[in-house]
Amino acid sequence: QVHLVESGGGLVQPGGSLRLSCTASGTRFTEYTMGWYRQAPGRQRELVAAITSGGGTNYPDSFKGRFTISADIGERTVYLQMNTLKPEDTAVYYCKFSATIGLYNYDYWGQGTQVTVSS
Repeated sequence: QVHLVESGGGLVQPGGSLRLSCTASGTRFTEYTMGWYRQAPGRQRELVAAITSGGGTNYPDSFKGRFTISADIGERTVYLQMNTLKPEDTAVYYCKFSATIGLYNYDYWGQGTQVTVSS
C-alpha cells in the first residue's frame, strides 16, 4: 500500500508563491508517475502537473509558466512550485501516485493540502 504525505499548503497573498511537496512511501515501484491535482469548491478535480520516474513532465496549458513540477526520484518525492498565485488558484491540492504493471493500473491519492490565495 502506497502512502502519500503532502505538505506546504497554506494562506498566501495574491502574487505570492508556495511550494508543495509529496513523499510516497511503502512502494517498490521503480517506474511511476506522480502528479498534482486540484479541486476547488463546486468544481471537478483537475490535473495541474505530473512527472514520471524518468523525468518527463506534463502540464495542461493553463498551468504552464506559473507552476513547475520537480522530483527527487530516489526519495519518491515530488514538488510543485507555484508562483504568481491568484485567488482562483484557491483549492485543495492532491498528490497522486500512479504505476502500471502489465494490465493493471495502481492509483493512490494523498489526503490533500489546502491552498488559499487571498489578501
